[in-house]
Amino acid sequence: MNTPNQYPNPLLDTYGLGSLRLPNRVVMAPMTRLRADRSGVPGDLMATYYAQRAEAGLIVSEGIAPDVPGQQYLTEPGLYTDAQVRGWRRVTDAVHAAGGRIFAQLMHAGRSGHPANRPDGGTPVGPSAVPRTDPVHTLDGKVAPVAPRAMSVREISETVAAYAGAARAALRAGFDGVEIHGANGYLPHQFLADNTNLRTDAYGGGTSGRVRFPVEVTEAVADAVGADRVGLRISPGNSQFEMVERDPDPVYRELLRLVSPLGLAYLHVTEDPARTVLARARRLWEGALVGNTGEHEETTAESATALVAEGRADLVSVGRPYIANPDVVGRLAARVPWATIREKDFHYTTGPRGYVDYPGHNGTKGNFVAPLT
Repeated sequence: MNTPNQYPNPLLDTYGLGSLRLPNRVVMAPMTRLRADRSGVPGDLMATYYAQRAEAGLIVSEGIAPDVPGQQYLTEPGLYTDAQVRGWRRVTDAVHAAGGRIFAQLMHAGRSGHPANRPDGGTPVGPSAVPRTDPVHTLDGKVAPVAPRAMSVREISETVAAYAGAARAALRAGFDGVEIHGANGYLPHQFLADNTNLRTDAYGGGTSGRVRFPVEVTEAVADAVGADRVGLRISPGNSQFEMVERDPDPVYRELLRLVSPLGLAYLHVTEDPARTVLARARRLWEGALVGNTGEHEETTAESATALVAEGRADLVSVGRPYIANPDVVGRLAARVPWATIREKDFHYTTGPRGYVDYPGHNGTKGNFVAPLT
């Protein structure tokens, strides 16, 4: 039974999510920050960053590559080597010591990869050989995209297995569960979309073919670690990374019809104000629903609160505000406004600046550190 918190804000109510009891309904959304080393290994700086934010009801980590072909950025963390597992264990231990809970988001770049961002220099892969046209971020600056190679059926099967292997590695690394990133232009989304999936085999064509890969991934991950430890993120109609979905409704209805019986921990849905996919997901999904409305407009304390207060979602994921506010929940409880991001140029760089130097509203109290000088 989910019980009310002493505070009137519904985001501060507790919530039962699978085997976890969340102390509040705020989820720290996954955000790319690129602080791992060039082998995709998290270090102490990442442990500090996540531990600072451990008062969230649930943290969903930044996107983590399940294998080498899934790597989008060179300093993006992975979960396919023993060293990466050990690095993530430092992070999860720090989060748990601070009283938090954390899921690993498994994110495969698909066609958005680039040889300069892969440790093996390999060509990106995708459902079809359809390249992006917008520049790709590398450590040497923006570069032209590279056309992906269409995946063979065997490679698709190997990728499904890689997701399951990364999920098992996540549990060895101390994560409480995993989230499959099926949104925002990443590989599962590429199979779902019209312009990136031109296949005519069992993984393309009509609705049943388009949903096959994300369904197989979800089933494999749920089988590997238990469905109650698995979340799925989707963003129907999202045009990020030049995605085109002319009529997403029947595709996502079929996707949810097939994964609903698995008993996943939650469905994580992102939308912008121009779309009403959360309302449709609420009608189709019987389990826990995590809502995010910050796809194109930054989430505010007011919009996050309304999402849960109006029953449109059970939990709300907060992204960009968590960059400048390690204590998003504490500020809600104290009715203190969220701080604004100070320096956006430091989102994707190395080092502590713009990463672990934002204080809580009480300065240096608790897990938080004072700004660097």
